[in-house]
Amino acid sequence: MILTKLSRQKPLPLSLLSTRHLLSTSAPAPASSSRLRSLYAFEPPLSLHPQSSSSGAKPPSKKKTKPPYRPPSSLDRTKIKAVKSDLPFDFRFSYTESSPNVRPIGLREPKYSPFGPGRVNREWTGVCAPAVDRKVRSVEEGVEEPKLEEKRKAMRESIQGEPLTGAERKILVERCQRHRTKRQINLGRDGLTHNMLNDIHNHWRRAEAVRVKCMGLPTVDMKNVCFQLEDKTFGKIIHRHGGQLVLYRGRNYSSKRRPAIPLMLWKPHEPIYPRLIKTTIEGLSIEETKEMRKKGLAVPALTKLAKNGYYGSLVPMVRDAFLTNELIRIDCRGLEKSDYKKIGCKLRDLVPCILVTFEKEQIVVWRGQDYKPLEDVQFPMDWDESPNGTLLVGVEDVRSSDSSSNKQWLSSSDDEESSVS
Repeated sequence: MILTKLSRQKPLPLSLLSTRHLLSTSAPAPASSSRLRSLYAFEPPLSLHPQSSSSGAKPPSKKKTKPPYRPPSSLDRTKIKAVKSDLPFDFRFSYTESSPNVRPIGLREPKYSPFGPGRVNREWTGVCAPAVDRKVRSVEEGVEEPKLEEKRKAMRESIQGEPLTGAERKILVERCQRHRTKRQINLGRDGLTHNMLNDIHNHWRRAEAVRVKCMGLPTVDMKNVCFQLEDKTFGKIIHRHGGQLVLYRGRNYSSKRRPAIPLMLWKPHEPIYPRLIKTTIEGLSIEETKEMRKKGLAVPALTKLAKNGYYGSLVPMVRDAFLTNELIRIDCRGLEKSDYKKIGCKLRDLVPCILVTFEKEQIVVWRGQDYKPLEDVQFPMDWDESPNGTLLVGVEDVRSSDSSSNKQWLSSSDDEESSVS
């Protein structure tokens, strides 16, 4: 049996036999390793022989272990104090595209402050962070406290100092032209946002004036844009041509004493407002409303709005068209749905008119049953400066005018008149 098993085993190949023979013959002798150690005086470190340290050698000194790294978190506010801002106005995401007079009917999210938890010493109401505690009931809703308006006016007068001369204004405007500098602030769909105030002050650190380019939705009401820029930054607009403005910081402005402006970390959701277009138009039946909407969509378009264009002449254009037409259609193809809805809301308040429909990317407005055209109303197309250096139309005139009625805008120079429609 043993012989049969041995005969069945396969013989080893010659290559394996030769390698085994070489390995057995090439094994170094123990004397060669001691010879190398004596030649090179090699002493292994203690870390390679941990058992040797217990025999009498001193153990290696242990360093203090560092605490584990903890990334910064906005929720950990133990050592960070809230920013105290003394700015005398309510903090909003957009100052031109939101109005304190219009009260929302609901919120789309909980009242999470966009400044971050505990970063600002103001409470977020879901719409704004008021400068005055909202628990005080002495101030009516939608009406600003008179002390805040007086404080803003006093701060603006102290920063502006003496007014600029014609030559000084010309020099500043020339420095802000496109061929002289590329620095500018773009004011787009969201209008004048809260974080944009910080950007304006950063530009004022390097130059006395900054160029602001307005495009799209806010340009429907440039009067409001100019007013909010001056009111929230305490600067002064010294030049305007279309949607391009030059904002001056003031003679007594100091970048070291600039106000503390906390930044918003995200854009809050817009609150829920009442519907712009109702089922039936006031004073009409359901059938008459349906007929008017069909008729309005068939009316030739008054104009087509381009994306990110300048809409400063839209309100006077609609007013002039109402002298001959009852219904007006504005083509808004290519614009965002929220954009042309906000444009229709502004037309309703500025013209004024009645919104009919927003179907098929169109704005259809109706002048109403008892329409009376406004008399002696002129609208500036451009603000510019005369050869003497004086501003033709300024925001000071806007503030002095009554908000309910649009007065005539007069030129402050006899040599040059502002363009009107």
